[in-house]
Amino acid sequence: MSDYQSRQERRKSNSKKKPPSKKRGKSGLFKKILLTLVILFLVGIAAGGITAIAYINNAPELDPDKLANPQSSVILDRNDEEVQTLAGTDAREIAKFEEIPDVVKQAFVSVEDTRFYEHFGIDPKRIGGAVLANITQGFGAEGASTITQQVIKNSLLTSEKSLERKVQEAYLSVKLEQEYSKDQILEMYLNKIYFGNGAWGVVAAADTYFGKNLIEEELTAGEAAMLAGLPQRPSYYDPFENPDAATKRKNIVLSLMEKEGVITAEEADKFQAEKVENMIVSKTEDTESDQYKVFMDQVVKELRERDDITEKDIYSGGLKIYTTLDTRAQDITTEVVANYPYSNEDIRSGLVLLDTKTGSIRAIGETRKDENVITYATTGGFQPGSTAKPIIAYGPAIENMQWSTGRSLKDEPLKIGEANIRNWDRNYRGQVSMRRALEMSYNVPAVNTFLDVGEKPAQEFANKLGMNLEDDQMVPTAAIGTFSTSPLQMSGAYAAFGNGGTYNEPHSVRKVVFPNGQEINLEPESAKAMNDYTAYMISDMLKSVVDSGTGTDAKIPGLPVAGKTGTTNHDAAVIQEQGFPTSGIVKDAWFAGYTTEYSMAVWTGYNKPNAHYLDSSKGEDDTSKLLFKEIMSRVSEGINTADFQKPDSVIEVGVEESTGLLPSDYTPKDKIVYELFVKGNTPEKTSTKYQQPDGVTGLSGQYNVDSNSITLSWQPGEDKKFTYKVEMSVNGGGYQSLTETGETSFTIENVEKGSEYKFKVTAVTEAGVSTKPSETTVSVPAEPEPEPEEDPEEEQEEQEEETPSEDGNEEGDTSGNGDQNGDGNQGEEEPPAEDNGGTPNEDGNNEGQNDGEGNTGAENGIGNDSDAGSGNENGNSGSNTGNDETNSDTQSNAPAADSTTPNNQND
Repeated sequence: MSDYQSRQERRKSNSKKKPPSKKRGKSGLFKKILLTLVILFLVGIAAGGITAIAYINNAPELDPDKLANPQSSVILDRNDEEVQTLAGTDAREIAKFEEIPDVVKQAFVSVEDTRFYEHFGIDPKRIGGAVLANITQGFGAEGASTITQQVIKNSLLTSEKSLERKVQEAYLSVKLEQEYSKDQILEMYLNKIYFGNGAWGVVAAADTYFGKNLIEEELTAGEAAMLAGLPQRPSYYDPFENPDAATKRKNIVLSLMEKEGVITAEEADKFQAEKVENMIVSKTEDTESDQYKVFMDQVVKELRERDDITEKDIYSGGLKIYTTLDTRAQDITTEVVANYPYSNEDIRSGLVLLDTKTGSIRAIGETRKDENVITYATTGGFQPGSTAKPIIAYGPAIENMQWSTGRSLKDEPLKIGEANIRNWDRNYRGQVSMRRALEMSYNVPAVNTFLDVGEKPAQEFANKLGMNLEDDQMVPTAAIGTFSTSPLQMSGAYAAFGNGGTYNEPHSVRKVVFPNGQEINLEPESAKAMNDYTAYMISDMLKSVVDSGTGTDAKIPGLPVAGKTGTTNHDAAVIQEQGFPTSGIVKDAWFAGYTTEYSMAVWTGYNKPNAHYLDSSKGEDDTSKLLFKEIMSRVSEGINTADFQKPDSVIEVGVEESTGLLPSDYTPKDKIVYELFVKGNTPEKTSTKYQQPDGVTGLSGQYNVDSNSITLSWQPGEDKKFTYKVEMSVNGGGYQSLTETGETSFTIENVEKGSEYKFKVTAVTEAGVSTKPSETTVSVPAEPEPEPEEDPEEEQEEQEEETPSEDGNEEGDTSGNGDQNGDGNQGEEEPPAEDNGGTPNEDGNNEGQNDGEGNTGAENGIGNDSDAGSGNENGNSGSNTGNDETNSDTQSNAPAADSTTPNNQND
């Protein structure tokens, strides 16, 4: 700090410039007695002098540097690495006491400590009032801090509401008054107090709010009053954000200034008539090179919301603030958002990236192009559209009613009150599975699901995910996102699905450590928001959204991602008033998704949504999905991201797609889907929607002697394109598959003679449904047994005994059966004649007669007997009756094929 002059030197130099004040009162013995009484009072509260003495002995020393300069708070990232400080000393301009306008000093004394120039560091009257308030309203209900005490608290102590801190504050305040003058103490106070919007000290505050140099330019009483009113609650009384509250606060300070005689009643009336929005200059965008400003804003916001940490602690308490910031992820997020090729410069985006397992905020991204910065990512109140469906409809249905992912939902025209609920494509499907309804983001099934679940169960489920929905928000259309939320809330809710059902409140601060070693743990406690089966089944359906549904633009190859799209529309009145197109536009667009490592919700829209629209033809409604994809893919690089693990409470069952029931034997394969069920809630009924189709008719089999093959043929039972599965069994053995063909015939080559073949032909539809098979049997005749060889001598004797006729023909026996007819050798080189049962021709072929007589036309005139009425190699035989009337395609040396009548029945 700058060297302070001694008390006497400062009194001399400032005696003329000191504002009017009352006499300081008597010192000496009276002061000592009063001090003793106060200390005794504090000792009594401490339940004994020993405790009070211990508190005082533990009090810090008066450090001149800490007294003059605020202690900067240090920000550390997730790895405990320092990333920046809040409000460093080099960011402030210090004003000497005499350089600060009297009206400013008087305004602060009037509102903060009217007896500042009378007391000796503590004000007994204020202590009495505070004691009374603490007795009636509880300890810590009201403070009794003087300006001197505030300097001590802001410089050396914490804001902890404890008896030890109060005793030390009183002791050090008295000690400070003994070592420094009132002017010096007031100068310390005015130069280190925080005024909001990054303004430290009155010099910075005057420039920030009025564009004035405090040292060189005069401030009005109204301006001084506004500044004096800010330190109590800088955020709440921020004139840029809350001008009405700032105006009321300013007017209270003006009334106190009038009461203390600083200004006249006329001046008070004049300046009270001013509105602060007419007094302040336009807010300028922060130009400091703070690459993590968006994240730090959330850090400060979370700390401000706590009762045990004041705004003064944050900026000047010398805190160590341990955050959840992932600098790599934040750098990626900032770069992607800044460089995204928005088709319209007025489009805005906001997103939050969380750790799925802990809820820790890793990065925040948002466009900041507006004069009054809106925190789109963390506080923006936007309707989430269809991203609400897992939270309000389907999650509660699985959790409370154990619905499966294949649950069949009604998708028919629906009217709620005066509102017609429509699907985005204006079509209805009668019934649709829950998975398909979520995958394609149909609205009607979601609203019908909400009606089945009920308002209270849906509200309880959503609020366990941090949605904080009120009763009046739980209307049926809440299922399609008619309530307001932020990317911060949505990312936290979706993270619970990816974390097995455990919810962690999104947070940016892990802990805070004060200079004295006091530590406050700010990690929120985990809470079980749903059963693991609900979390997994929602995640599995949301994977379908990304893989094949409305969220394919967010699909990342090789990364298991679950997510949901959402859009909202303008009111019809806005569309008509603004002249917007009636189709192809949306008001804003969302994508909320997650992996097992990260969760992210992205919003895209406009600061003034009713004056603009996102144009689908330009892909503007895809912005959120594309931002998600780019950021998620880059932050996931180098990380082994596991898929979602199915818990034991979930089982997968194949069901009929349209009914959700178990498939029958005839359900086409392409109509069977595998859905998830809560264990113990699988379907028991089998669908009767599909019947067995007609299959093969007219199946027959024919043995072909010449080719030694069997040919099967059949006709289809219906006019359908079947695939036919042909199976064969030989001699009663097991069936073996021969082929699958689209033809209606099939030939089996090289069959085994003397065997029985059974065939089964099954028609299979294009959907994979099999008909009942058709069967037939074919018997293949055996090879004829060879004739026994005769002795040559006996054969010669027999030939000698036989006397051939002159034409070389042998008569048959008298039985008329032709048993003794032989085949004459064929004359010349003519082929053998066929057995026609007629008269022998000129070439010597025999004609079987009723008397069994046969002729041979061979030149040698020798024929051999045959037991079966057959001739030799070249002769022809007569029939058993001697009257063969049927032509045969098979030569006599190859036995005719046998076949049974085909079995064409469908059992």
